[in-house]
Amino acid sequence: MSLPFSVGEFFDVFRQYNLAVWPAQWVLTALGVVAVVGALVPRAGLAHAALGALAVLWLWMGAVYHLVYFAAVNPVAPVFGVLFVVQAALLAVVAHDTTAETFAPRRGAAAVVGWVLVVYALVAYPLVGQALGHRYPAQPTFGLPCPTTILTLGVLAWGIPRLPARLLVIPALWAVVATSAALQLGVGEDLGLPVAAAALAWLALRATGGVRRAWSSRGPAFVRGLLHH
Repeated sequence: MSLPFSVGEFFDVFRQYNLAVWPAQWVLTALGVVAVVGALVPRAGLAHAALGALAVLWLWMGAVYHLVYFAAVNPVAPVFGVLFVVQAALLAVVAHDTTAETFAPRRGAAAVVGWVLVVYALVAYPLVGQALGHRYPAQPTFGLPCPTTILTLGVLAWGIPRLPARLLVIPALWAVVATSAALQLGVGEDLGLPVAAAALAWLALRATGGVRRAWSSRGPAFVRGLLHH
């Protein structure tokens, strides 16, 4: 599928955005840190803050980046903007009901996945971008959709299965859309998105027993079929 903008126009959107909103990038990064710390410390108030910070980030991405800047080159951007604002509302609603036990960042596979994604979003993402030749201001910074979605999925990983699955739907949809664009535009750092979405899908299925049910119903027959071939 061809994109309605060129590679140059795409990166120029980042340049215009970064120059116009500076120094908001530092505030947005601080919100990301608040989300991480709030999920790490087992206190109800901080759990509220974690999801509240994510809600503000998604509202910013929808209302500012998509509707103001990305809409200048992409006619579909307003749709993305609305979806991101909806995600912000979902996070804000769930934030009201969180408890000290909502997040468990020190237990099992979810802990590992969450840490990997959070560190990638805040630290490795900009370094990978630099290695690929992307230079500020014409590069995605934290507070823009792709790195922020990766961090969101990392924080939400610590809340599986206690957080509602509906919080994963829009980030997963964005991961699909952005991965397709990243492959065409050469934004290699965004390839962390499909990894993040796949990891969260696996965690969610694992937590609800979906993987075990799928294996018990199809796995043995599948293996027998392979052996007979």
